[in-house]
Amino acid sequence: MSEAERYAKARRRLVETIGEEARETRRWTGRAAFADTVLEAIGRVPRHEFVAEGDEVAAYVNRPRAIGHGQTISQPYIVALMTDMLDLQGDERVLEIGTGSGYQAAVLAELVAEVFTIEIVEALGLQARERFRQLGYDNIRVRIGDGYAGWPAEAPFDAVMVTAAPERIPEALVEQLKPGGRMILPIGRAHDRQTLTLIVKDRQGRTRITDVLPVAFVPMVHGKERN
Repeated sequence: MSEAERYAKARRRLVETIGEEARETRRWTGRAAFADTVLEAIGRVPRHEFVAEGDEVAAYVNRPRAIGHGQTISQPYIVALMTDMLDLQGDERVLEIGTGSGYQAAVLAELVAEVFTIEIVEALGLQARERFRQLGYDNIRVRIGDGYAGWPAEAPFDAVMVTAAPERIPEALVEQLKPGGRMILPIGRAHDRQTLTLIVKDRQGRTRITDVLPVAFVPMVHGKERN
């Protein structure tokens, strides 16, 4: 069996594991199964290309992994859950805060028209930009800067995803969400209780906030604006 075949088989097992965990967490999330399109995206994205060098053997274990600079690549189940909670249809422009190694952005890019992703750690953001180029993800744009400010020049967005935890909801990101849009993010202090939270903005601009699941994410921090 070739290396490519081994990785493909590992991705299929990972998709099965995510499906099992979705059923087990239904009472929290309200979703016993994730959309086929989301699971198919997980099955296509080569997660081994997004983990730290030397960590490829563990790329398809359903666990978060350290990627350096105090950051992590999220657990695949959480990636699938957060993606599924956005109810994506395929033509959206999505803002992601917290690029990291780029895995979550790549999953989103398999599903939507455009992904705009912001990373505060310059080294990670530049590495992710080059990784996207090498893997052919030409519908992802990367910005190095403060995620709390969002990306005003490209707003509004059909959906927003935050992959680091602020202590409270960043108002600028809510403002940059289109009426009818959805936003998913963890909220809470580092090393304390955090809650994955869904925000739905109705057509009149009013928001509904729903707690989804206890989670653990790295903190979302402020930084300088960069292009």
